[in-house]
Amino acid sequence: MHAYRSHTCAQLRAADVGAAVRLSGWVHRKRDHGGVLFVDLRDHYGITQIVADADSAALPILESVRVESVVTIDGVVKARAEGTVNPGLATGEIEVFAREVSVQSAAQELPLPVAGEADYPEDIRLRYRFLDLRRERIHANIMLRSSVIASIRKRMIDSGFTEFQTPILTASSPEGARDYLVPSRVHPGKFYALPQAPQMFKQLLMVAGFDRYFQIAPCFRDEDGRADRSPGEFYQLDFEMSFVTQEDVFATLEPVLHGVFEEFAGDRQVSALPFRRIPYRESMLRYGNDKPDLRNPILISDVSEHFVGSGFGRFASIVESGDVVRAIPAPGTAEKSRKFFDDMNAWAQSEGFAGLGYATRKGGEFGGPIAKNHGEEGMARIAEALGLGPDDGVFFAAGKEAQAARLAGLARTRVGEQLGLIDPKRFEFCWIVDFPMFEYDEDNKKIDFSHNPFSMPQGELEALETKDPLDILAYQYDIVCNGVELSSGAIRNHKLDVMYKAFEIAGYTREEVDANFSGMINAFKYGAPPHGGSAPGIDRIVMLLADEPNIREVVLFPMNQKAEDLMMGAPSAVTAKQLRELNIRIVEPSKH
Repeated sequence: MHAYRSHTCAQLRAADVGAAVRLSGWVHRKRDHGGVLFVDLRDHYGITQIVADADSAALPILESVRVESVVTIDGVVKARAEGTVNPGLATGEIEVFAREVSVQSAAQELPLPVAGEADYPEDIRLRYRFLDLRRERIHANIMLRSSVIASIRKRMIDSGFTEFQTPILTASSPEGARDYLVPSRVHPGKFYALPQAPQMFKQLLMVAGFDRYFQIAPCFRDEDGRADRSPGEFYQLDFEMSFVTQEDVFATLEPVLHGVFEEFAGDRQVSALPFRRIPYRESMLRYGNDKPDLRNPILISDVSEHFVGSGFGRFASIVESGDVVRAIPAPGTAEKSRKFFDDMNAWAQSEGFAGLGYATRKGGEFGGPIAKNHGEEGMARIAEALGLGPDDGVFFAAGKEAQAARLAGLARTRVGEQLGLIDPKRFEFCWIVDFPMFEYDEDNKKIDFSHNPFSMPQGELEALETKDPLDILAYQYDIVCNGVELSSGAIRNHKLDVMYKAFEIAGYTREEVDANFSGMINAFKYGAPPHGGSAPGIDRIVMLLADEPNIREVVLFPMNQKAEDLMMGAPSAVTAKQLRELNIRIVEPSKH
């Protein structure tokens, strides 16, 4: 018999009754039933119930070891007594009567429990992540992640893509997020950067003639963490294609994402192919953001014109000054108390806004100060424009367009959640398209790129030379699922004259472009194909499929929000010898 196990803790069935077996694993739970000890033995694969009584030499040892100790048990498979079968366990029809036990590794008192799913403080979970990973839910999430990556990889290869690995040590880029820098020992005073994404390399692969590239790429950005973003590092399905239009990219990625989500969705539905295309400006108006949750049926409307010359002076003056009023329906709220509406206003103020106006409606009758001042006819016109039912209330967000849109988007989500309108059993995908190429930077009083500076402007050079820059759209797109942005992408600008002109509009000289992006600029001088791609986030895909609210629940060894690895003690101080080798001196930050 094998030194440690003849079976895993998930293999034994009723057909094995009477067999002599050897199992190894962790002591998951112990239950003492007065002279009979029941032990749940756990390994990576499952759980088997072990029984020891006064006739077993294993009893005193099993009684003495703590849970999470690693043991090897020799015993005999027995059928469970009638009424004690556990249908929720793969091995639930049998138990193993322990004859002998060897303790492979005794556990000390645990800093957090493994059995059960009780929540525990983040710092404890991250410091003892190796214990946290033994817990059933987290263990299953990591296995799901592995299966999702394997499925994605197979689907990409089946679609004609080839996997390549791009460099980890590369050059710093002036665009994008803050880089992680790596000092060079052999080039004193110079630094490598960890890649924020393989963006330039994958474009260079297209210039080099590789038609369809992908990789499960590690990316590094010195950004603060969020619930849907790991601080420091993350992985993405990075891909690029040559001789393609925007629709070709969509038609390639959609079956991959749809197939992966259907494979792992369980009883949840996945939106049908093709995914919806929503222009950026429409998304900002109707949903209040550029990553809409389409499970929420509420649509925002601009009702500014309804308040021109209105009896409600506050909104009238807002509109007359050039600002806007957005309306957010609250369906079926006739039976809600005034408190529901007041609480929404208080919530808006807690989010830093001036407030959220509202009008109630019951049986077709409007109520509240806005309705009283705006008048019955005016409210009826708004109700008709919004398609409100006789028992649908409405909230109002007013102010400068960007601020009103943001409040309306947040309110749409909150109303949908409060009223139970968001179906948790659906995955709803959409593409956000037609992003503006440029935006006005209020702080620096200049036109700048709004998204990706290397995207192809719609209309190419002619548009750059003849249109107002703020009216130019780009072949840029985001893929969104349930309000989570999975990735940005674009058809790339592969024409040098178009690229120089685009950067000129954003205030860059040709010399600055050549210096900052020399690798790509030089390559484009020797024939570059039209190309485009995208890079959906692996962590976010798994987070959605695992139905987890925080991305750390699907990452093996995540950092905390301060970008600290509490388990390994990173970042850490280094020795003076190491610093001398790198020609680096540490300058303490100012205490002011």
